[in-house]
Amino acid sequence: MMEKTLEELFRQGKDSLERAEIQEAMLDAWLLLEYVTGKNRAYYFAHQEEKVPENMVCIYEDMIRRRSGHIPLQHLTHQAFFMGHEFYVDENVLIPRQDTEVLVEEALNILKNKENPLILDMCTGSGCILISLLLEIAGARGCGADLSEKALHVAEINSEKLHTKDRAFFVKSDLFSALASACESKKIKPVFDVIISNPPYIPSGEIDTLMEEVRLHDPYMALDGREDGLFFYRAITKEAMKHMTHAGWLLYETGSSQGKDVKAIMEQAGFINIQVRQDLAELDRVVMGQKPF
Repeated sequence: MMEKTLEELFRQGKDSLERAEIQEAMLDAWLLLEYVTGKNRAYYFAHQEEKVPENMVCIYEDMIRRRSGHIPLQHLTHQAFFMGHEFYVDENVLIPRQDTEVLVEEALNILKNKENPLILDMCTGSGCILISLLLEIAGARGCGADLSEKALHVAEINSEKLHTKDRAFFVKSDLFSALASACESKKIKPVFDVIISNPPYIPSGEIDTLMEEVRLHDPYMALDGREDGLFFYRAITKEAMKHMTHAGWLLYETGSSQGKDVKAIMEQAGFINIQVRQDLAELDRVVMGQKPF
């Protein structure tokens, strides 16, 4: 194998990703180079002619080949950054997205004056929402519920990695079905100050229209919101009040066109103070409401 410099390797990676029509070809080529070599951009610009060890060349070229096949970058590096923290991810969970940080920030605003709050993260996936809240609120405890055992395994890895294992527990549950027994085993009353959820919300008929990275590599279970995308909002909202403290809050992430529909679902269930919040692109992203006092 011919030796390659950092510059040659980066340009080869960028060109390959551009030919494969990867949207962020240059950025992804950079990030993979940093991941494989451990060298940041400042180092790169000062040492572009430095030779790269053959084993690293092989690893980088293999990752570029796989990324060219539209495998998500985060599945290659097993790294995703959310709320300033690094989470482990794989093909069993949705990759945390910046849009979801709006949901966490709204929950933090609600909980900022609440002492030792108890949080339920429904459809927890990687655990990024619950764990991020626990990292920001010293006395908080929480439960992450999900139907996928593989997703729960990822959440457990992240809870240990980010040192929240003593305040978080995770349960396999079809929505609320196994919650009471799981809480009982932890000597916790299954009544929460906040229920928060980023549920599956893509209408079944739209999944085939999503970009390849999502359609082929995200877990179908975490995408499919059934016929109109609203199935889980209805199901969770219907049961939520039984598991909430008086004046507790229910918060959802929604698709950008679902704000009005989810607000109506919460109104019909008797929630008050219902609000719709936008993301940085000024699209509806969070719907939140309060249990009557």
